[in-house]
Amino acid sequence: MKRTVTRLSTLLVLLTLAVSCSKDELVAPVPSPTAAPSSQDATRDSHLALGNPSGAIADPYYYWNYLLVKSQFTMSYHRDRGVPNWVSWHLSSAWLGSTPRQDNFSTDAALPTGWYRVTSTSYSGSGFDRGHLCPSADRTASIADNSATFKMTNMMPQAPTNNQQTWANLENYCRTLVGQGYELYVIAGSYGKGGTGSAGYKTTLDAGRVTVPARTWKVVVVLPEGSSDASRVSSGTRVIAVDMPNTNTLSTSWGSYRTTVDAIEAATGYNILSAVSSTVQSTVEARVDAGPTS
Repeated sequence: MKRTVTRLSTLLVLLTLAVSCSKDELVAPVPSPTAAPSSQDATRDSHLALGNPSGAIADPYYYWNYLLVKSQFTMSYHRDRGVPNWVSWHLSSAWLGSTPRQDNFSTDAALPTGWYRVTSTSYSGSGFDRGHLCPSADRTASIADNSATFKMTNMMPQAPTNNQQTWANLENYCRTLVGQGYELYVIAGSYGKGGTGSAGYKTTLDAGRVTVPARTWKVVVVLPEGSSDASRVSSGTRVIAVDMPNTNTLSTSWGSYRTTVDAIEAATGYNILSAVSSTVQSTVEARVDAGPTS
């Protein structure tokens, strides 16, 4: 009799546990399939997705328009000027992290054998900054990414006020746009000869091997995060273009120097958004940006 009671008690306990487990399974939380996208959805896209502005080629014969491709940016380099003609890079939250500024300026061993390589001291005492084209703060996801921006091929002699204030203010604004959920394509460069830094007017540095540009320019294409970027540029896409004098007395407000892409192309001979449809180009390249500046 005692054994029968014991068996019945055991069965009751097991039935109670089974019902309890069944209820737990029914009320277990289910992940929502409509969760909001996070910054992890951002990707690293081709730096030349919107085109190769000068048709640069990775052949040393084209010393005036040499295509130099890095993971972090792509450029057209001019051997005899010792500066890039232009640098193009993609910017999204996928490129940003917590890596500190490395400040490890160095020569670029990726240049063809026999070419003069601008050194970390080539600008010393000139009154001009080693001005980044692709900014250090746009490449903070890793030490390798940040260090790449300190190669001297990514530099141009820039008047301190231009570099540290006007140019920097636009760089900061670009990252503000990324924080708002956009991805950007940025193409920046220089043209002309002769600028005025903190030590006066100069046309060249480093015994004539580095040309001081007269003007610095930048084009920024602003898109919501997505794919097939060139095809998503429309007549309504915001395109910021600026052209600044390389002097130490310019305004610190980058908005003062807004212009059209057409004007920059006329000054440089480039086709800056060549991968975008010609119909869209004709609209966005003729328009001066009137959007916010901060």
